[in-house]
Amino acid sequence: MAPVDGTSRLSLLLRALRSRNYRLFVAGQSVSLVGTWMQQVAMSWLVYRLTDSAFLLGVVGFTSQIPTFIFSPVAGVLADRMNRRRLLMITQALAMVQAALLAAAVMLGVVQVWHIVVLSLVLGMVNAFDIPIRQSFVVEMVTNREDLGNAIALNSSMVNAARLVGPTVAGLLVASVGEGICFLLNSASYLGVLLALFAMRIEPREGDGKPRRHVLHELKEGFLYAFGFAPIRSILLLIALMSLTGMPYTVLIPVFARDILHGGAHTFGFLMTAAGCGALAGTVYLASRDSVLGLGRVIVVSAVLFSVGVAAFALSSSITLSFAALMVAGFGAMTLVASCNTILQTILEEDKRGRVMSFFTVAFMGMTPFGSLGAGTMSRIVGPRVTLVVGAVCCLLGALVFARNLPRIRALVRPIYARMGILKEVANGMESAAEQPPMPEDKR
Repeated sequence: MAPVDGTSRLSLLLRALRSRNYRLFVAGQSVSLVGTWMQQVAMSWLVYRLTDSAFLLGVVGFTSQIPTFIFSPVAGVLADRMNRRRLLMITQALAMVQAALLAAAVMLGVVQVWHIVVLSLVLGMVNAFDIPIRQSFVVEMVTNREDLGNAIALNSSMVNAARLVGPTVAGLLVASVGEGICFLLNSASYLGVLLALFAMRIEPREGDGKPRRHVLHELKEGFLYAFGFAPIRSILLLIALMSLTGMPYTVLIPVFARDILHGGAHTFGFLMTAAGCGALAGTVYLASRDSVLGLGRVIVVSAVLFSVGVAAFALSSSITLSFAALMVAGFGAMTLVASCNTILQTILEEDKRGRVMSFFTVAFMGMTPFGSLGAGTMSRIVGPRVTLVVGAVCCLLGALVFARNLPRIRALVRPIYARMGILKEVANGMESAAEQPPMPEDKR
């Protein structure tokens, strides 16, 4: 193989940016995501400052995410029926209004916990529609289908690059001028996404305008398609388990920052940034890959790393070790999610993309509120350390079950890659399978 120079590596890493619409998306989203992370950190700290309650942290996390569990499947049907760009413009505008209201309540000095709960619920309802629609919209922004996996990884990289900046800035701003300015800046940041969406030129989708059946019928059709196929089902169940038992560690980080590591808002921000560093490293690694081959093994390894990172963070009393553990957890979590997303987006039938991605959203985001509420409740009974260790063990067991089923999943997915012509090297390999020795299990 010829050596790859720095320019070629960079071109490989950023190849999805060849698509004009995706470049616009990256430009707008990179601004908005910094504001999103600032708001998330500021809101968690505000709740803990007002209440000193880990339980109420769990309640706010629950209310901001439970709408995803309820409404995302309906959003998936809309994403398959309607213009996704227009839907995204509506959801982004509503999120901008929510942040502005939260900023006003805090800066006027009238904010109460119930205000935060209600506005969290509003944002949760907006996100329940926004996330699956945005996930299914990625394929429309990318001109070359082979760049889809790179686009998904770059999108995750963008999220985590913002995760490096947002929490740190939020921690400094909260410590100096209060939480309100974080919410105000987040509201303004949505203008970047709205302008980018407005400037895009999107081709009509295949099947637009065809007669549609009842919403419940299409929802059932999407459910049977997703859960009737073992690879999709296994991915969704693994993501759901991680979100239910592992990801709630983020809800308890304020407790660890103040009560275990004896820090303040800036410590909380730095801990969130550490997790973001690991997540960014994971998504850069995925973006540099030129094939979806081997992602099954990546999923297993990343799930194990996530479990180990969360457990180490739970048991740590050292801020240095806590930073390192969260970097490992962040790497594992985001690599797992982005790998699963890439495989799903690659093998899905286009007319069911929105619905399956809505189930992915339910698994990833919709299960988190139950985990957040459970973690908040459990931490009051057995403490935050034991809570996170139990969650990490559950994730590790899920990774082992997925690893056991991986050979069967590979056998079912590879013919799809060949039939759809997504990977020419796979198609060629399938055509001459009788002439070639079987591929070693660890190379599939």
